[in-house]
Amino acid sequence: MTKFLKAMLRRWKLTIGVLFGLLVFSVSVGISGAYVLAYTSTEEFCVSCHEMSYSYAEFKGTVHDTNRTGVRAICTDCHVPHEPGPLVLAKIKASRDLYYTYIDPTIDTKEKFEARRAYLAHRVWKDMKASDSHQCRSCHRADKMNPDLQSSRAQAKHAVAKKEGLTCIDCHFGIAHNEPAGPGPRELFPAAAKKL
Repeated sequence: MTKFLKAMLRRWKLTIGVLFGLLVFSVSVGISGAYVLAYTSTEEFCVSCHEMSYSYAEFKGTVHDTNRTGVRAICTDCHVPHEPGPLVLAKIKASRDLYYTYIDPTIDTKEKFEARRAYLAHRVWKDMKASDSHQCRSCHRADKMNPDLQSSRAQAKHAVAKKEGLTCIDCHFGIAHNEPAGPGPRELFPAAAKKL
């Protein structure tokens, strides 16, 4: 075999080795990333910080926790986007919670939590209005709702909401956590209203 062929063979082996290494690395990162995303989306992970104990205690016993159908929501069902791109972005943004938990605790006591309740709720409401209450719609689909099974009051309210271009969170806030004092999402963020 000539020197040229031996050199070419070495280059191909090196190239194949590098490509194989990149493939193994990419798969490992992908699997690890998927595991981290799945683990950080569990209820156990969400409530592992004691700061969450205040809002989790409010959630316990609500219709999203216990109900006649046995369908149960967990933290990430309502507070995290469900598409891969926005989910990863939300997880990256959530890493700031480490700063506010360990370096500059802002809700580490019940008193601090209550003092920031409105701010925290407003942030969630704003995000939900911007996404047209996408998290709600992951479970509650308007096209699958049977108005005949709703009370006449609910039917009338849903008709008004549809006509005014409101989204779920405009009316259905404070159903899993205590409401803060002051205006609701409809008054705070009127421009963000979307069509049902």
